[in-house]
Amino acid sequence: MTVVVERGAVARVRMNRPEVFNAFDEAMIAALHEAFTALAEDPAVRVIVLEGAGKAFSAGADLQWMQRASTASQEWNLQDARRFAGMLAAIQQCPKPTIARVQGVALGGGVGLTCACDIAIAGEDAKFAVSEAKFGILPAVIGPYVTNAVGKRQALRLALTTSRIGAQEALDIGLVQKVVPLDGLDSAVDAMAAELLVGGPNAQREIKQLFAQLEVGPITDEVRELTAQTISRVRSTDEAREGFEAFLAKRPANWIPKA
Repeated sequence: MTVVVERGAVARVRMNRPEVFNAFDEAMIAALHEAFTALAEDPAVRVIVLEGAGKAFSAGADLQWMQRASTASQEWNLQDARRFAGMLAAIQQCPKPTIARVQGVALGGGVGLTCACDIAIAGEDAKFAVSEAKFGILPAVIGPYVTNAVGKRQALRLALTTSRIGAQEALDIGLVQKVVPLDGLDSAVDAMAAELLVGGPNAQREIKQLFAQLEVGPITDEVRELTAQTISRVRSTDEAREGFEAFLAKRPANWIPKA
């Protein structure tokens, strides 16, 4: 099984090809897309953790898959690239908060997977590289996700140089949001998931939808109207009423899992 899914309030999606450092091919791309689509629709799932089995998060594209692609038609390559793009979109557009748990290497598409998640936590051993140019191709499908994560100039530098950077530099440029010792990685991911479970699930869905529409720059009339319309709608929901009532009554809100 190329992808293993463990359901629960905190679901886990585990890339399961440790013998090739969780490099992905057509089968894994399809399995990841299916997993995130299914978990997005499961009301019992509140948070999704994406992780890799074994010593690595993901070495990116399977080289045998890429070699096949280099001899295939442009039409075949287009359909194949669209499937990859659809899988990344399924992760990035998932209405549930997502966490990338990164250890070992995240190369090429593995960096794309990291950036497609809302939050990325890395072990101190983690190494990252946008390595496609080494093979005479480019990080096209992952490009928007990397650019959104680290900004255009850093993304361009990573893509042009194919430099391998460590976890601390990844933290410094915003590729990940937290770095911890490898033996504390699971605890850090669990702690982040626990923080996420405190927020209302509808509120978190609305946050992801709203923030996806916001860009860094002038706050226009349209942006102000969008934010006013959004908060006025959400404040009148059952979840908002429960949140205020729980706070005033000094009790946990009803969406927080009982210990």
